[in-house]
Amino acid sequence: MRRNSFIEMAKLHNLSGRITYISSHAKQEHLYEAYATEPDRAFWRELAKCNQEEFEKSGTNGKCIEARELMIALPESFINYDHDYLLKKMVNEFKEKYDVECFAALHHNKRKTNLHIHMIFAERKRLDQPEEKTATRNLFYDEQGKHVRTKKEIFDGEGNIRKGCKIIKKGEVYERKIFTIKDSRFKQESFLDEAKVFYTDLINQMVIDDKDRLSIFDKSGPYLATKKVGKNNPKAEEIKADNEIRMEWNKAVDRAIVSGVSETEILELKKTEITDKVMESVEQNGKKPELFGDIVRAAVLLLEKLIAKVIQKVVDFVEKVADDVKEEPKEMEIKPSEAARPPQPKPSMLAEKYPRLKEIDHKLKDQNNAIFEREKKRDKLKKELSECIGIFKGSRRKELRQEIDSIDVQISNMKKRLSSIVNEYKFDSVQAFYKEFNAAKNEYLDYQADCAEWEKIYGEKAADSMSIRDRLRQKEHVVKKREAERVHQARQKDKGVR
Repeated sequence: MRRNSFIEMAKLHNLSGRITYISSHAKQEHLYEAYATEPDRAFWRELAKCNQEEFEKSGTNGKCIEARELMIALPESFINYDHDYLLKKMVNEFKEKYDVECFAALHHNKRKTNLHIHMIFAERKRLDQPEEKTATRNLFYDEQGKHVRTKKEIFDGEGNIRKGCKIIKKGEVYERKIFTIKDSRFKQESFLDEAKVFYTDLINQMVIDDKDRLSIFDKSGPYLATKKVGKNNPKAEEIKADNEIRMEWNKAVDRAIVSGVSETEILELKKTEITDKVMESVEQNGKKPELFGDIVRAAVLLLEKLIAKVIQKVVDFVEKVADDVKEEPKEMEIKPSEAARPPQPKPSMLAEKYPRLKEIDHKLKDQNNAIFEREKKRDKLKKELSECIGIFKGSRRKELRQEIDSIDVQISNMKKRLSSIVNEYKFDSVQAFYKEFNAAKNEYLDYQADCAEWEKIYGEKAADSMSIRDRLRQKEHVVKKREAERVHQARQKDKGVR
């Protein structure tokens, strides 16, 4: 299973202090290398000063942003690269793309389990030539730095300049700019997503082993993103609890996809029952993690109801097919080609994968059906419990509660197993598996249609009146019967926890 790339961005309010911190061997557990596209520390001091001055002029509330920082997690195998080469590669590629100066350091954590880069970058560029403004007359400024018209406005009662006031004489430089305005790209919400794509692609170009390749979490997809628990994070337990809630939804999504619920339906439910309701909750109550949990759990229950409905439809259908099919028709025989005939169609690489992918699909559906059967048993027990009243039935109620709790544990473990099956076959998620499975299935069906067409024109049974459409229907009939028998057999067994 591929790891998702991890890249965070922070706003820096003390640029000089942060540069010292990331580049100090005394302050870092394992500092391998530091590198700056602009090594002159005066550049970074002037940048911080410029940002502070512009912030003061703006009258904006809050804290001045002197620079921004990206934290970039790397595959652990990258420690084998030359450290100087690795850091310069990662930094220079960013500078080339965005044309900004950077200051970066390559670190490991104490246990050497997290190789990463801290990269500070400037939002302003240094001007080729400073822009200076010269006073054409004497200029007067009060204690607040406000320009006033006359000298009297900065004098005290005794005719002396008040403390904090100043005079800029004619011919003197009163304003000097050495930096451009801030690049607005870096404060856009889309920038971090863009940077993640950029660095994920760059890292994947550099990996030697495919197992180190990274992927990017799709926020627009059906899953909910989990959060990384950082070192010494005071909210570690809160984040872990939040991640568990998110995983409940993600496991339900996996089941929904396996069950045949369309991705459109899942996305719509996610939007209306999670995204929209979270936004509404934040507007009304502020950020409260416990409310987020309640919202997600309610959405999971709705999704599970939809899953049960879809599974029951499939079960009813295959049982009907099993009853209707009395005799299995003979499969169409494709004769080997002869010299006078063109060669038989060959399957594409993706079509060749289909039988193996079909086996994985069977495992997923078998596991899903087993979960469904356990859920039905639990629901029957819950119904019996609700009807089990009276003072003489206390013992039975206790037995029912224990059995229900036991089945809940089984179902939870079975759901975990369902989500992990595709990981064993190197797929990132159930969603990723079914994207490849459906593509392979379509190409496999196209291949079968091509074979049928070849048989009709060049086969020994070309005179047969059966049309290609009839032959495909015949094939579909065979497949449906096999599927019905497989599901019927699976339902006869109580698979238990897998």
